[in-house]
Amino acid sequence: MSLERAVRAKIAGKRNPEMDKEAQEWIEAILGEKFPAGQVYEDVLKDGQVLCTLMNKLSPDSVLKINSSGGQFKFMENLNNFQKALKAYGVPDIDVFQTVDLYEKKDIANVTNTIFALGRATYKHAEFKGPFLGPKPADECKRDFSEEQLKAGQTIVGLQAGSNKGATQAGQNIGAGRKILLGK
Repeated sequence: MSLERAVRAKIAGKRNPEMDKEAQEWIEAILGEKFPAGQVYEDVLKDGQVLCTLMNKLSPDSVLKINSSGGQFKFMENLNNFQKALKAYGVPDIDVFQTVDLYEKKDIANVTNTIFALGRATYKHAEFKGPFLGPKPADECKRDFSEEQLKAGQTIVGLQAGSNKGATQAGQNIGAGRKILLGK
């Protein structure tokens, strides 16, 4: 098997059809219309029009111009505009797919993960009432310790420090030691 085929097989193995279906249903619920019958999930998303419309539903006027014709460069511009709107909406950079992942179908699993990241970002916007996609992200759990509690914690020796109540790791030799042979 060639290296290219092995890489493609590995990327295809990451793809989860159930997640694709869940992401598609979420997009359809927000837009209020079904994907065209007989078309595959990635083919509907490929030109970026559906994704840009989705962003405009979540955050009005976040994508000002959606290209509906003009060839591949205009459609790739749609994807770039969608990605900019995603980042402005609060999706971390690391969760955003690259344009070629979708347009050239290099990594559709990454595209689905981006849609799930967008679904998680909707929880942070109080104006959005649902439907939501994926689990709600955890909120910050801020703790305030008193000075007394902080000082009490400084007297405790952690197990990683190498000493615990008189027992130490001194003298332990795990595995074979390094042998230096002179004269050979």
